Amino acid sequence: MLPISDDLPDLRASHGDRDRVVDALRIAAGDGRLDAEELDTRLERALAARTLGDLAGLTADLAPAADDVLVIDQGGGKYVKEGRWRVPARIKLRARHGRVTLDFTRAVITASVLRVDAEMVHSKLFIVSSPGTVINADGLIRTYSKVKLHSRDAAADLLLHIELVGTLVHAKVIEQRPRR
Repeated sequence: MLPISDDLPDLRASHGDRDRVVDALRIAAGDGRLDAEELDTRLERALAARTLGDLAGLTADLAPAADDVLVIDQGGGKYVKEGRWRVPARIKLRARHGRVTLDFTRAVITASVLRVDAEMVHSKLFIVSSPGTVINADGLIRTYSKVKLHSRDAAADLLLHIELVGTLVHAKVIEQRPRR
């Protein structure tokens, strides 16, 4: 759950950086990793933080376990992940004759990179991206498949980099913009 890189600790923090840490702290409290008093203390420090280094220290002991993976095994039908959901560091996606939608418009981004390991046969993956999202599909092996992405170039305020890897057989990956 380390949402802030400590590679550049003296870099000034943005409002978005502070918001991501606040979300990560609230999720940790909801998971029982922080009590109410510790949450209040860390929230105050997050909102007053000036640098990325200040923010990184607030979540350093809340890093996810190695099993921070969302597993989606969809055989036919639809699977939709939308609303306010915590984006893990990795999604393992297996879809056969199904449709999967991952909507990031209201999701809680806890890491800057999301790896999606996909194994799709006769399926569709719809990614509803939010501003600041970049999707890279260079790691996909495609057989009679189609990938339609809008966000190939790095965004000015990069919040999430989605790396798609794996195999597509008679499948489609389509990025959509959020509906207004």
